[in-house]
Amino acid sequence: MKSAIKISLTWFLFSFLITSFGDSQHTAHINTKIKNKMATDTIKAYAYVNGLKMYYEIQGTGQPVIVLHGGFGNTGLFMPNIGTLAKNNKVIAVDLQGHGRTADIDRPIDMDSMANDIAELIRHLNLGKTNVVGYSLGASVALRLCIQHPELLNKVVLISCPFKRKGWFPDLLVQQDQMGPASAEALKQTPMYQSYLKLAPKPEDWTKLVTKMSAAIQKDYDWSKEVAAIKLPVLLVCADADAVMPSHMVEFFKLLGGGLKDPGWQGTGRPVSQLAIIPGETHYTLFMSPVLPDVIIPFFDKK
Repeated sequence: MKSAIKISLTWFLFSFLITSFGDSQHTAHINTKIKNKMATDTIKAYAYVNGLKMYYEIQGTGQPVIVLHGGFGNTGLFMPNIGTLAKNNKVIAVDLQGHGRTADIDRPIDMDSMANDIAELIRHLNLGKTNVVGYSLGASVALRLCIQHPELLNKVVLISCPFKRKGWFPDLLVQQDQMGPASAEALKQTPMYQSYLKLAPKPEDWTKLVTKMSAAIQKDYDWSKEVAAIKLPVLLVCADADAVMPSHMVEFFKLLGGGLKDPGWQGTGRPVSQLAIIPGETHYTLFMSPVLPDVIIPFFDKK
């Protein structure tokens, strides 16, 4: 019990921050609009993709940007920054499998499958070439989307995301390995569970979700060869006190062609991908940083 509570206070700390902010056979619209702080209409809708009834929200107009939350999060995860992104972009925030308002289905929580879900959503919404922003779990999904469906994407932003499991700090890996079905009861003490109860179509699936997420984060992987073959522009973002080791993020950047040589005084040798390290943040606060739009928007706007 003590180890499970310890996990809830580190790996899942961001859940507290989340709660502090706030019919064809393919798409069933709720026909609801709300006003956010930026006075931008928000459309709430569902799409049927790969057996999922996937919930998403759309704000703004312009270049489409898919936004993917972290583990145990939901579309509200980036709420402080979505309004800024939506000023000049069409932002589509998605609840991933088993998260938020998207009910779970009978399959593992797997990055490849969830990437295919997002690819199908992009096709269904006729978005064309799309930008994507992912944080933590959502960034892993975005990375697999970049690898599996590059033809659908324009640019990719990966926030706090390793390309192999050993990119996380070793002490965090130990905590991840302690997760399991028994953790579900301890995690009911967290605001994260209250958020799940409020949004989930099947709140009784909580233990199932924790069990699936435990298996997902304990699965070993190394995508280095696939990352080295990526041609799309990728912006890597991490905190200076992240759960992903900074040395790993530099290694990630090198696989994308960055940090290998001096680009020259005119910058002609600059790689298409970029690396940003945000000071004064951690893995559990970075997604809310007001600096994020200042880093992401110029990357998207760069021709």
